Amino acid sequence: MSGVISQYDYDEARSELTLWFGSDLKCYKYSLVPRPVYDGLVRAESMGRYFNTVIKDHYPCRLASPSEQRNRRWQSIRSAS
Repeated sequence: MSGVISQYDYDEARSELTLWFGSDLKCYKYSLVPRPVYDGLVRAESMGRYFNTVIKDHYPCRLASPSEQRNRRWQSIRSAS
């Protein structure tokens, strides 16, 4: 379980990783993320550390719009563990 990342989703067709952070569930979309990077995140011993080293500042990122945040297909970190 991660203390930083609350939920996640990956759209393979778009190579887009969506991450929800913290208890307030701020949602960010990361573009051009290859499937092996997503797989590494899901399998990481520390998702927060993996995110900071491999994803953050390495892929284009934007804050998701309110409508995108409502339309979730996410995996909860708790249910995925």
